[in-house]
Amino acid sequence: MITKYTHGKPVPTEAVTAVLPSQSPDSFPFACEWENGKFRFTFPMADGDIVYGLGEAPRGINKRGWVYESYCSDDPFHTETKSSLYAAHNFILLSGSRTFGVFVDFPARVRWDIGYTKADTAVITIDGADFDIYVLTDGAPRDIIRAFRRAIGKSYLPPLWAFGYQQSRWSYPDAATVDSVIEGHNAAGIPLDCVYLDIDYMERYKDFTVNADAFPDFAAYVKEKRAQGIHLIPIIDAGVKKEDGYSVYEEGRANGYFCKKEDGSDFEAGVWPGMCRFPDFLNPEVRRWFGEKYKTLTDCGIDGFWNDMNEPALFYSAEGIEKALDEAASLKGENLDLSRFFHLKDVFMGLSNAQEDYARIYHNIGGTLVNHQRVHNLYGASMTKAAGEYFQRAFGEGKILMFSRASYIGAHRSAGIWFGDNHSWWSHILLNLKMLPAANMCGFLYCGADLGGFNENATRDLVLRFLALGVFTPLMRNHAALGTRDQEGYRFENPADFRDVVQVRYRLVPYLYDTFVKARENDDLIFRPLSLDYPDDKIARECETQLMLGEECMIAPVYEQNVSGRTVYLPEDMTFVKLSGERVTKQPLAKGLHYIDVALNEVPLFIKKGKSIPLCRPAMRTGELDLSSVETLCS
Repeated sequence: MITKYTHGKPVPTEAVTAVLPSQSPDSFPFACEWENGKFRFTFPMADGDIVYGLGEAPRGINKRGWVYESYCSDDPFHTETKSSLYAAHNFILLSGSRTFGVFVDFPARVRWDIGYTKADTAVITIDGADFDIYVLTDGAPRDIIRAFRRAIGKSYLPPLWAFGYQQSRWSYPDAATVDSVIEGHNAAGIPLDCVYLDIDYMERYKDFTVNADAFPDFAAYVKEKRAQGIHLIPIIDAGVKKEDGYSVYEEGRANGYFCKKEDGSDFEAGVWPGMCRFPDFLNPEVRRWFGEKYKTLTDCGIDGFWNDMNEPALFYSAEGIEKALDEAASLKGENLDLSRFFHLKDVFMGLSNAQEDYARIYHNIGGTLVNHQRVHNLYGASMTKAAGEYFQRAFGEGKILMFSRASYIGAHRSAGIWFGDNHSWWSHILLNLKMLPAANMCGFLYCGADLGGFNENATRDLVLRFLALGVFTPLMRNHAALGTRDQEGYRFENPADFRDVVQVRYRLVPYLYDTFVKARENDDLIFRPLSLDYPDDKIARECETQLMLGEECMIAPVYEQNVSGRTVYLPEDMTFVKLSGERVTKQPLAKGLHYIDVALNEVPLFIKKGKSIPLCRPAMRTGELDLSSVETLCS
């Protein structure tokens, strides 16, 4: 059962597609109070209760013991100290002494104190007075998840080729570099379906343009790559360069399509191209206009995109720069002691994504100017919705690959997500794993992390272990940052190991795609915490390094350096399978703890007793897979 409680006049988010009557907050089932215009509600948690959810968030599968904040944040340092990342996914599920779910449909800040201040109490604080809260009761945890997923609508469906291996870097700036990446994979026998184009493919970082020096005949080049079975995936950013004569800027300015300041002038801030203006994606007319701009690239044969910098990320504003320079000038010649030096440093470090700048932004919602801070978490989701609405009109379902960095529940119907600028850290293998079931709970089935890590320098063994988890994630993309070590598989010694791991992905495509479609159609999860399947098993309930996959399997990646394997817990008898290229080894194991040996070129998988999965022969492209001829891998 889902009960909706409404207070004030909520901004329409379109997160929930089900039509539900609104109840008065007077009948709200939790203890609640108002303080300084903020609504706060609490509920107790017994020992052993688990709190799931919050989608793309730091820390564990069980969210207890930390404080989280729903506020889409451009923060590339995903450490345990953080409370928010790029997304705002406001759904939690408590399982244990009681079972219920809560979705806070509010597009500004929400603070989730899940036993941080007081270990046995959850305190949720909504930073405003206009909101909807949905409370889900009755049934097991998985039933409540299904009910929530039904209420928010079907998840985005990608094309089959989007389950192939994808290679990215900031940046492959020209055709020659892209060709070298494809040739490197081909020579090493590493399958590949997609190569990504980061910001350098554009003409001076302008959306919907192509650098003619780097790609002299872009449409012909895209056609040539498609003939080779390769899809090129360009990036699109939220900020539109302020430049006279640039058609997207000129149209946006002439039609009043950009976000405003309170005085009615267009809001400006610096991003990659310098000063930019920002389309008001919360306006349906602007969404339709901006969505149609993707046609510039789809007309060239492009059939996949990634939306970025859409929290929105702001490097600086003119007001912020002026204030910082004035502060620096006032201290010229001064003896800067500890406090004054760090104050000055903080002034300049605070230029990016400053709250003062966000507070200057206004949106036109139904003819009313609304401050950005009231709807911040909708911005990136609305940008992606603009693209998704166009793709649906022009191509129908399942034809275009689309995923985004910033997101809010509801955007799952238009696109997938990736988990942003992670690091080449061993801990981020587990961070990736822990986000998967939570993202699924919030409708985001097509998701994944930057395999090998985006920031910092990767090691060969880290990339291989990261890929061995990525074999199972719908988005399997290796991505690295400017200035970091090259981490394409063919660049390391003995690239045959990378071939063996990526070939496993292609062997599993029939199973993974079928599992994805079933989860979508049944409003279910691809990845589940073990505790959902084994609620009475204490070890399973506390397991944070393994996941159930579909109805047949369990995954348990190796996540530590300089080890030959790991300890794994089997909540029931299973068959331990090691996959490497076309090689398969099987070993039945009894319920309990086992140490398993896993070589760097092997992918571990556990198949439940009495279950089986299909495997096909590997190929260099998904389009070359023979999906009509598969073998059955039994437990």
